[in-house]
Amino acid sequence: MSAEMTASVVEGGGPGRVVRRGAPVLEASGIEKSYRRGMWPLRREHQVLRGAGLALYPGEVVGLVGENGAGKSTLMRILVGALAADAGTINIAGRLGYCPQEPVVYERLTCDEHFELFGHAYGMAPEQERSSRRDLYAALGFGHYATTRTGQLSGGTLAKLNLGLALLPDPEVLLLDEPYAGFDFDTYQKFWDLVARRRQAGRSVLIVSHFVTDEKRFDRIVALHDGKAVLR
Repeated sequence: MSAEMTASVVEGGGPGRVVRRGAPVLEASGIEKSYRRGMWPLRREHQVLRGAGLALYPGEVVGLVGENGAGKSTLMRILVGALAADAGTINIAGRLGYCPQEPVVYERLTCDEHFELFGHAYGMAPEQERSSRRDLYAALGFGHYATTRTGQLSGGTLAKLNLGLALLPDPEVLLLDEPYAGFDFDTYQKFWDLVARRRQAGRSVLIVSHFVTDEKRFDRIVALHDGKAVLR
């Protein structure tokens, strides 16, 4: 088993970091994924993930980094079940929330209608969904777009909706693939406030990030290199 899976939690560099112990809420081991590239008869296999593994523990925020094409988004999609791995195992304890790199929305539906639709898919009671929706509008500052169709939203507001839909059921495990692309500085700060509150509540967050300035915000950083996940 890899080092990042057997450790408890390595203490981070920022203020208020603690070492947390206990069973992981997400554990992936031996993840492999290859894609076929090129045209026949020159088609060849390109292996993106070569036995990658990672673990996420209660109340920690982990950064997932790597060069372009290292397989970060591929690993994220495998963890949430949107893409099948060629090999490996995944165990998740609790409800999972996922914010993909590109928002998946219906242009003719409003923000409110998206929350209602996703709330139903999550199995949330109507009042629970409405309460969570109000909190997310307030936290991310886009409540005035509640009745606006998503086809009319700016990229930044779409990014807020994308994040809000992942946060709607208050998941124990939250996977975010470059969630703040398109955010202005104020929303970027609000995002990290939300993440800090989730850490304090014992929720776990895995974030794909390219920003070097974010490194001190993470409890651990896992880098994808040569198809494997290694602690950095």
